[in-house]
Amino acid sequence: MNILYTFNDKFVPQVGASICSVCENNKEIDEIHFYLLTYQLETKSKQFLAEFISNYSRRVTFISLADLNSYFTFEFDTLGWNPVILARLLIASLLPEEVNRILYLDGDTIIRGNLAGLWNTSMGSCVIGACVEPTVDIKRKIQLGLENAPYFNSGVLLINLNQWRKTNAGERIINFYKAGQGRLFAPDQDAINGALKNEIFILSPKYNFSNTFLYYPYRTIKRMMGKNIYISEACYQESKCDPCIIHYLGEERPWRKGNSHKYKNDFIYYLNLTPWKHTAMEDGWQLYFICWRIFNFCMTPFPMIRYKVINSLIPAFMRYRSNQLSKNNEK
Repeated sequence: MNILYTFNDKFVPQVGASICSVCENNKEIDEIHFYLLTYQLETKSKQFLAEFISNYSRRVTFISLADLNSYFTFEFDTLGWNPVILARLLIASLLPEEVNRILYLDGDTIIRGNLAGLWNTSMGSCVIGACVEPTVDIKRKIQLGLENAPYFNSGVLLINLNQWRKTNAGERIINFYKAGQGRLFAPDQDAINGALKNEIFILSPKYNFSNTFLYYPYRTIKRMMGKNIYISEACYQESKCDPCIIHYLGEERPWRKGNSHKYKNDFIYYLNLTPWKHTAMEDGWQLYFICWRIFNFCMTPFPMIRYKVINSLIPAFMRYRSNQLSKNNEK
């Protein structure tokens, strides 16, 4: 099994916890090889990660990225997202030729179960497998040419690298991003969706479970998807009862002070098994989370109103994210 992460030095504790959760819950898998695409990773962090993974008798390959701007022939603005997210678009040229399949995981994921079922998924001629993100705004879907197609979250991707290379998927994704003047709302994710429409295999949401599925009942999820239903109620309920991969999507992240994410203890448990267990919680979010809980309590009976309010506030969320990232980068 090959697993890929892309991250910089500031996200090492989160990636460490995610790697730990993979290793702890997949001990019966004979071989796991971690490929770590890193940007500005300090030598000390690399040494800790290498030793930690070695303690589980797993293999690791580090691939250091140069200035990300040097990989693109056009200017881009990631709109508050860390530019390292674009690294996954470069996998065809960065990963060894002999790697035919790889599971990409965002650093803000925790694995709660065995990954063999996901890894062995047959995707036919599809380039990647991913989970539907039903809450994306219809206007954004139309802009991406996806009015009658599902929109996928790119935090968990099962990638058929043979098909990726054969179909020049990476080049097509980058060209789609370029055509959007390098300013797509969710840069890599929007580009993947727009460029690979009809080439993405639908995975169960249990493999990329976010708090979206906690805030919205199935009848609302179904309404969001419109006439094309990509997630059955049985699949939704199974995922909600026992998710395999938790994705801490949005601002409610378990390493931030004041958060009340349902699965925050899963993250803390695995973090405490790593060399980064004494990492301080990220400060400055307490008031935000108080307001967030009040909002969610008031909106519980009105999920569609909640959905419309959230979409109207997204630009403000992105500005807040950008400001917080800037403050953290200054520390």
